[in-house]
Amino acid sequence: MRILLVEDDQALGEGIRAALKSEGYTVDWLQDGANALHALKSEIFELVVLDLGLPRLDGLSVLKRLRAASNPVPVLVLTARDTTNDRISGLDAGADDYLVKPFDVAELKARLRALLRRSLNRTQPVVAYREVLLDPATQQVSYQGRPVSLSRKEFLLLHQLLAQPGRVLTRDRLQEALYGWDDEVESNALEVHIHHLRKKFFPELIRTVRGVGYLAEKI
Repeated sequence: MRILLVEDDQALGEGIRAALKSEGYTVDWLQDGANALHALKSEIFELVVLDLGLPRLDGLSVLKRLRAASNPVPVLVLTARDTTNDRISGLDAGADDYLVKPFDVAELKARLRALLRRSLNRTQPVVAYREVLLDPATQQVSYQGRPVSLSRKEFLLLHQLLAQPGRVLTRDRLQEALYGWDDEVESNALEVHIHHLRKKFFPELIRTVRGVGYLAEKI
């Protein structure tokens, strides 16, 4: 689970990142709104924790531009502003939830779990590809009617490829979907995941485009 944390307070940011990493989340941390907006446009995150009082570009502006670009990623807003109008402004701009500082880390974790459940329960089409069925909502996968057990990264990788048949996805793009900026990634990690997927399904499931990346052939 990859989370983008946008918080300019050094101590608070370090505390949140450590707490979420201990829960198994991959946490990428930025400290200003301009860099956050760039990251959200170019990379894949499953949740965003967004402070409103940010340098360069405030959190409310980041949120408005994110929603204007039709990015549906769930956003939990953090703020020291505790008036009703401030909360309304954040929710109207597209926030999914709102947490006022100071807060208990246990509550933050609970709210993120709730956001994730709601996100997974949104209607998402089941991906069907050559007898492979992949359900994004339940994260269940089957092949020829039989369930297939996948690791979290194998599921994310397979979803990326099958949802865009015929499109070559670069190594960089696929690694962005699987790993955070601080993750130590072995040079052959992507190839290992691809090998496992081919073994669990069939060799022709994923084609290597040398020097570029991978694709699932268009049916």
